[in-house]
Amino acid sequence: MTSVIKVAIAGYGNLGRGAQAAIAQSPDMELVCVFSRRDPASVTLIDQSVPVYAMDDIETYKDDIDVLILCGGSKSDLPEQGPILAGLFNIVDSFDTHAKIPEYFAALDAPAKKAGKIAMLSVGWDPGLFSINRLYGEAILPVGETYTFWGKGLSQGHSDAVRRVHGVKSGVQYTIPSETAITRVRSGEQPTLSTREKHNRECYIVLEDNADADAVRNEIVTMPDYFADYDTTVHFIDQQTFDRDHQKMPHGGFVIRSGVSGTDHQQNNQVIEFSLKLGSNPEFTASVLVAYARAAYKMNLAGETGAKTVLDVAPTLLSPKSAAELRKELL
Repeated sequence: MTSVIKVAIAGYGNLGRGAQAAIAQSPDMELVCVFSRRDPASVTLIDQSVPVYAMDDIETYKDDIDVLILCGGSKSDLPEQGPILAGLFNIVDSFDTHAKIPEYFAALDAPAKKAGKIAMLSVGWDPGLFSINRLYGEAILPVGETYTFWGKGLSQGHSDAVRRVHGVKSGVQYTIPSETAITRVRSGEQPTLSTREKHNRECYIVLEDNADADAVRNEIVTMPDYFADYDTTVHFIDQQTFDRDHQKMPHGGFVIRSGVSGTDHQQNNQVIEFSLKLGSNPEFTASVLVAYARAAYKMNLAGETGAKTVLDVAPTLLSPKSAAELRKELL
């Protein structure tokens, strides 16, 4: 393994900026360049010594990059970019449309295997870290129920989806968990909860001039995979209010496994809980992406190819430390 992993970023929005900051905190990584669909001259990076290239020229640099972190949106960007770039680079992305992960996995697997590369998909905190904790909970407490709650916080994927609705100038979406539902789960009750009973969604939208508010609202609340299964409220506000009140990106949530151990004659309730409270959703998601970029590089160096998820990655591969150091310091 080389001493420094050469990393590039594709897409420089909130997630791309977070990835640049996370790479700067990683002593074994170097950000070699950023690719953008915008005019490279118009893109201002945190560290302006890093070059910016046009996305159309990305194939030119395939021999200069160990891992490419894709920072586009799940609704339109990644389904188009992922299968192409998986045939050129080791890639890591944060595709977060849960229902479409199996088909997206298949779309990345074939080109990555053909190119001898790793395509790490759906990396973040959910899907991602929460996925791992759901697996741990079910494996350790096979008799029980798993519950996932998100928020209160701003969802990047859902916000990206509302911004792509015709007539939307600016928009964000907040996910709000039900405190009543969380309390019932923590108590060991193991309730049966519908999607609507666990969360509400709230959208704050600035309309384009002459846009039809009713049409925008209807398209949002009926959007499959994002809003159709939830009670969704759409608020229309002006740009000044949006700029003042909706620029921060907090988020978080909980994975709770409520189960039982013992025999039919003597059972004990057991509850496993993993939680996150995030001051910046994109910065934290980017930090997870960077850790898994390291793992993708190591896995490919060891001869592995094809599509992978966080469930396929040994924890030791995430760290820049050696296995011996980890056993001594963390075990």
